[in-house]
Amino acid sequence: GTLLGGSRACVQMAAAAWGSSLLNALLHTANTFSIPLCQGNAVGHFFCEIPHILKLSCSHSYLREVGVVVVSVGLFFACFIFIVLSYVQIFKAVLRIPSEQGRHKAFSMCLPHLAVVSLFVSTVLFAYLKLPSISSPSLDVVVAVLYAVVH
Repeated sequence: GTLLGGSRACVQMAAAAWGSSLLNALLHTANTFSIPLCQGNAVGHFFCEIPHILKLSCSHSYLREVGVVVVSVGLFFACFIFIVLSYVQIFKAVLRIPSEQGRHKAFSMCLPHLAVVSLFVSTVLFAYLKLPSISSPSLDVVVAVLYAVVH
């Protein structure tokens, strides 16, 4: 057998990732378009992110967005845990490879992917969880551009 159960498991994981991403995007989009804006529709930022749109809202409908954010955070952590568990399984399998050359080749294939996943996760965390005390318009632009490029 293969490490993760073959192509069927791969297709199922890809379908789950695409499906959950589509559901997340649809929830945010539908909710964002239903929020009444009373402070105009001009966002003074480089990218039009949801938290900046919520600041323009004149109702308490932002509580719905908080609910959607909770669902998004749940999805993020479920994916993150799945990725960590997958890497644990991969590294356990690689360490069982008898030859040092084989282990080196396997690690040289896994580590760049792990670096990309780490960059992806770190930009998400920094973009959405940065402290207001370290926030500035120029830092927001840098983070938004890095986030857009990585994602």
